[in-house]
Amino acid sequence: MESFSSLSQSGSANFFQAPSDFADTRSMGTVGLSFGSPTSGTGFNVTSTVNQIVTNMQTVETPWKTQLTSLQAEDTALTSIGTDLNALSTSMQALTDFQGVLAGKQGSSSDTNTLQLTSAATTAIAGSHTIVVSQLAQTSSYVSGAIANASDTLAGSLTLSIGSGSSQTITLNSSDNTLAGLANTINSGSYGVTANVITDSSGSRLSLVSSTSGAGGDITLSSSMTDTSNSNAAVTFTQAQAGQDALMTVDGVSVTSASNTVTNAIQGVTFQLLKASPSENVQVQITNDNTSVTTAVNTFVTAYNKVLTDLNTQEGNTSSGTPEPLFGNPVLANLQQQLQAALTFTQPAQAVATNTTIGTSDTLAGSLSIAVGTGAAQTVAVPSSTPTLAGLASAINAANMGVTANVITSGSQSTLSLQNATSGSAGVININSSSLSDTTTGQAVTFGGSLSAGVTSLTQLGITVNNDGTLALNGDTLNSELNSNYQDVVNFFQPSGNFTSFGGNFSTVMGNLGNSAPSGAVYLAMQENSTTESQLNTNVSNEEAIINTQKATLTTELNQANFTLTQIPQQLNYMNELYSAITGYNTYHP
Repeated sequence: MESFSSLSQSGSANFFQAPSDFADTRSMGTVGLSFGSPTSGTGFNVTSTVNQIVTNMQTVETPWKTQLTSLQAEDTALTSIGTDLNALSTSMQALTDFQGVLAGKQGSSSDTNTLQLTSAATTAIAGSHTIVVSQLAQTSSYVSGAIANASDTLAGSLTLSIGSGSSQTITLNSSDNTLAGLANTINSGSYGVTANVITDSSGSRLSLVSSTSGAGGDITLSSSMTDTSNSNAAVTFTQAQAGQDALMTVDGVSVTSASNTVTNAIQGVTFQLLKASPSENVQVQITNDNTSVTTAVNTFVTAYNKVLTDLNTQEGNTSSGTPEPLFGNPVLANLQQQLQAALTFTQPAQAVATNTTIGTSDTLAGSLSIAVGTGAAQTVAVPSSTPTLAGLASAINAANMGVTANVITSGSQSTLSLQNATSGSAGVININSSSLSDTTTGQAVTFGGSLSAGVTSLTQLGITVNNDGTLALNGDTLNSELNSNYQDVVNFFQPSGNFTSFGGNFSTVMGNLGNSAPSGAVYLAMQENSTTESQLNTNVSNEEAIINTQKATLTTELNQANFTLTQIPQQLNYMNELYSAITGYNTYHP
């Protein structure tokens, strides 16, 4: 008869099999479990075995995590591009802002000892002015006679008035019957003067200075004050300085100013009068701030190049030779196309627009006569099928007369704008709208004068495009255009109600590109990524929950199996001993 030991060893291959519920059988199939010899009593490493199975089960998450890593890399790249697009948008805002650098002015004086410019506001107009300063403004002041002892007791009253104002009397009492007390009373009240006590080797005096400069602040004063500590000696006052206005001529026109800080002589300009010089012509020059404009344009070029560099980088490989995160992403192509279109936008050389209030849905009637340059006038009637501004614009464009008609809408009001690209007199648009009316309001439709733009493209400002799409700025060309054609540079960048400027169009495009909600291209791309990332993270979380549950179950069952294996040698010994006891024949060989 064979021993139990022999039987156990020969059946060891089938003694233990992992239950089907230990884990997902899709994962278990590739894990080789090694339980060792069932008769050794050593069992097996449960932790290591479970970890192998869990690692194998987690392979289902690998494509999700790989996609998440890719999307997160895209987000990093998109965030950087979005930040640089915002910087580009900001750089253009400096040029489109009506109170920005294009409105800035600089000023200079031919004699800064006589007249010094303080500031030139955006309302100032470039030009040259001649100023003759005949008299400086003065502030009225009075001073009392010296009192030997500042603590002497005073009595009586002081009466004063400022300019044409009413008189006010201060009657001294026990609270203000010293120089210091009287000064405090005056400064605490509304007397129109500032009081100070001045002390030197000859004694103390009360100084009164008008709070209003110029002739209008002249002080009128009378005193009945006495020094009771000095035999009731009278305290008298003397005028130290009369109030007077500054007198000057500005471009031959007489100008007065109550202050030596003059703000009303030249529009938007503030200057300081420092001395009278009646025989001197001081030249004041107000100029456009070309330096600041050049800096702003250069900032725009730099910001644009940063964005282009971002986009160009994403079209290549990383330093390790792998494609950049956005390589082949359609968002790149969209950004490049829109930036290119905005950059090459050509502003109309000529434009004319309605200057009456017209509702977007108002009904029009009649016709419009249009002539370009010296060409013959053509008449375009309001279409009966669509008698609105939009319908009239379509009819004008269908006539192919060399102008493009657009409807510019703001809220419920619209403007009809006619434009063409021909500069000079040959492109002037002449409108006769005497037969055109707004039947909704009963008003005639009128047009403003033809607007001519000398700057229609970036190349005229010295901005050229490099082979890689980035920009280069020729400062000399820009400065020349600013010196010869400043207002046209302003019109090129700043939005208009009559036509679409380069700056206005560029700003509109930028509003659709960056990471600003709700329509920015970068914002929308990141929102799409965020939705996908959320689903992938949910998938990973759900799978991890399943794996953790299976891991716990698997650990419990394998621990039980391991315990069973460690008990087998003891059970074999027991069976052999029982066999020997029954048969008296011990064949067990340890």
